[in-house]
Formats: sequence, structure tokens, C-alpha cells
Amino acid sequence: MNLQSTAIPATDDYEVTLIKLFSIMAVVYGIIGMGVGVFIASQLAWPQLNFGIEWLTFSRLRPLHTNAVIFAFGGCALFATSYYIVQRTCKTRLFAPYLAWFTFWGWNLVIVAAVITLPLGLTSSKEYAELEWPIDILIALVWVAYAIVFFGTLFIRKTSHIYVANWFFAAFILAIALLHIVNSFAIPLSFWKSYSLFGGATDAMVQWWYGHNAVGFYLTAAFLGMMYYFVPVQIGRPVYSYRLSIIHFWALIASYMWAGGHHLHYSALPDWAQSLGMVFSLILFAPSWGGMINGVLTLSGSWDKLRTDPIIRFLIVALSFYAMSTFEGPMMSIKTVNALSHNTDWTVGHVHSGALGWVGMVTMGSLYVLIPRLWNKDKMYSINLITVHFWLATAGTIFYIVSLWISGIGQGMMWRATNPDGTLVYSFVDTVLFSHYPYIGRAFGGLLYVSGMFVMAYNVYKTITAPAPKKVAVVEPVVTETVTASQQV
Repeated sequence: MNLQSTAIPATDDYEVTLIKLFSIMAVVYGIIGMGVGVFIASQLAWPQLNFGIEWLTFSRLRPLHTNAVIFAFGGCALFATSYYIVQRTCKTRLFAPYLAWFTFWGWNLVIVAAVITLPLGLTSSKEYAELEWPIDILIALVWVAYAIVFFGTLFIRKTSHIYVANWFFAAFILAIALLHIVNSFAIPLSFWKSYSLFGGATDAMVQWWYGHNAVGFYLTAAFLGMMYYFVPVQIGRPVYSYRLSIIHFWALIASYMWAGGHHLHYSALPDWAQSLGMVFSLILFAPSWGGMINGVLTLSGSWDKLRTDPIIRFLIVALSFYAMSTFEGPMMSIKTVNALSHNTDWTVGHVHSGALGWVGMVTMGSLYVLIPRLWNKDKMYSINLITVHFWLATAGTIFYIVSLWISGIGQGMMWRATNPDGTLVYSFVDTVLFSHYPYIGRAFGGLLYVSGMFVMAYNVYKTITAPAPKKVAVVEPVVTETVTASQQV
């Protein structure tokens, strides 16, 4: 697909105000969610930081952190970018704009409900699905409205082609609806308490079918939709191979649903289901790296821009972390490797290499591209502040994951060490003491990362409040339907 510069009115032809609000809330929720993460990371190094208050204990705040960064920060960014991209690539306004506004207020009501209920201990105790059944129903309603708006916009499009980014968003919307509804089947006992409809190993399998595919479709496919639009737009050239992007899409979508069983190695789950999860996890390596290579090679012939454009650095380094985490994940799904890594901090480090390095940085880069366009500005207020943010985010991510690699691999090796008579060499307390300094390193890395978010918030504020230029048509790179020979695989 080609990117051509086409003069279009920034505010008259498309729904913009809604996207502005989602973008602002993404930055706000990023600071809140990551700030809570730094606080609970510090609690693991210094447990007295809970101050003896039950609402501030790790067990109460940890689900608040995960929900805030995944669904508040990530969710608002996805709503903003998907609404923006689908309008530009389909050359039409959003379908059912009032329903789109319902998704904004409904989603923020879900977030407020999470902020209230999770610290109070009102939880279903399911990973990434802790919210109780009344909130789950609201999530489903918002998501159905989101699907109507998005697919309705595709239906009324003024182009014959559906750009690949929209394919990724479409798969993400449909898959998350299926995953959320099935995993949330529950028997309510009261307004704020329910029990899963499933039991035992079946409940565990349904949970990690949901949990891993929340990673696969929410934290991977959807953000790849971001990547396939904002990387070409910022670089100013078409995606390296459009055909490869389609192959990437179908290979990823066909493989991901089957990989969740690798979370349950050495459990009561049937061995065949564990092995199936491992095999499909290894298969996923190919489409994941295919997409990463396609994104990075889009920069071919423009590598000099890495020296001058920190937004491109955000996007390309995000793809590098995507490559690393999608290599590490399949490797950790191998049973012999998993015997060392399971239930250790290595798993937490792996998750955050994807969350901080891939999801966080591709979101920040995309928002830096998006925000000036939304407010009709030439560029962000300060390119130097974007550079500062980039280095804070990169250093924070590296500190975080290296600290947990050290902690996790050390834990695994200490737990497996035995004396000649078969007794354990180390007690569990020994492994806790060993992890103390890596936990300090993790907290420091998180502090660097959230500091970058404060820099971003200031830069965004100054960009929004800067004097508006004369009202002129904005030159917006738009994806057209032309496929050139140079884009063939």
C-alpha cells in the first residue's frame, strides 16, 4: 500500500473530539497504572510500605495495577488509534457516533469501578479478569458497542480496500468479545460475589485460554494494528511488504488461540493439552518475527531518521522488544525450559519485556504521531523531551527485565538444587533473600519508566495548549489502494 499526502480538514470530515479524550486519558491512566506498579514493586523489596493498611497490600493493588495498565492505559490508546485509523483508511466518519461516545463513558465507568472494587478486595480472583460480574456485563455492553461502531465504519467505507491495520483491529475486537464472555461465565451469589461456572482443571484451562489470548489479541494483534499504520506514516513510506503483512495476519490469528496451555505445564491439565500449547507456541515464533521484520524493514533507505527522530526510535525499539519477547515466550513454553522458569520472576520479566518494551513504547510512539494531528499542530511541543522520554523508557525497561531475569533464573536454580541425599540445598527464605536486590533494581527500572510518562504528560499538555495556527487544511498521510511491485515479497 502507498502512503500519499492528501490535504484533508482535520476536524470537519472526521470524528476527532472523542479521539482527543481517549488519547488524553491514555496518558493519565498510564501515569496512574505505572505509578501503582512502582509502588507495589517497592513493596516486594520493602514490605513495610503497605503501612499495615489492608487496601494498600500487594494482593489488593496488584490487580489494580494490571487492570490500569492493560485496560485503562492500553484500552484508551486502542480506542483512540483504532477510531482514528479506521476513519482515515476508510475515508469516512465513524458509524453511529453516539454509540462511539457510549464506549468512551462506558469504558471509563468500568475503570472507575475497578479503582473502587479491587482495593476493597471485591474480586473474582481470575488473572486479568478480576472484576466482578456486574462490571463484566458493562464491559460486554461497551465491547458490543465498540464492535458495532468499528465494523459499521468498515461497512460504510468509501474505499474498496480494507487496510491491514483494520484487519488486526477487527480480529482483536471479535476475539476479545469471545474470550471475555466465555471466561466470565459465573454464578452470582450476591451483587459483588460470584463463582466461576467452570471447576478445577477446566476452569484453569478456560482462564489461560482467556489469559494468553488476551495477550495474543489484545496486547499483540491490536498493537500491531497501531504499528502497521503509524510506522509507515511517521517514516513517510509504505510498509515494506504488504503481502507479508497479510500473511503475518492470517498466520498469527490461526495459531494464537491454541497456545494458552503452556501456562499450565506440570499441572492437572491433561498432558496432550500441555503439549499442544507448547507446539503452537513454537509455531508462533514464525509469524511474530515475520511481522517484526516487516515493520523494521519499512525503515529501509531511511535509517538516518533514527538519529534525528525520537518517535521513530520509539517505534523501532518497540519492534525490537516485540522480537525479543516473542522469541523468549516460545522458548519458555518448552517443557524442559519451563521446568526452570515456571513460577519464577523470569516469567514476570518476560511479561514486562512485552508490556513495557513492546506495548508501552509502540503506544507512546503512536500517540506522539497522533496528538499533533488531532490538535492541528505541526509537531509536538518539544522533540528534546521526546528524546528524554525515549531514554527513560528504554533504560527503565532494561533495568526491569534484567533484574527479573537474574532473580528468576536464580530462583529456579536454587529451588532445583539438592544435596546428595536428596534434601534441598536452599530454603524458600534463602530465595527470598536472594531476590531482594533484584527487586530493588526492578523498582528503580519502573521508576525510570513512569518518570518518562510524566515527561510525556508535560509535553502533551504544552502541545495542546500551544497557540493554534491559522485554520488551514492539514496534510495528512493517507493509505491508498495502490500496490507497487516493490512491495511484493
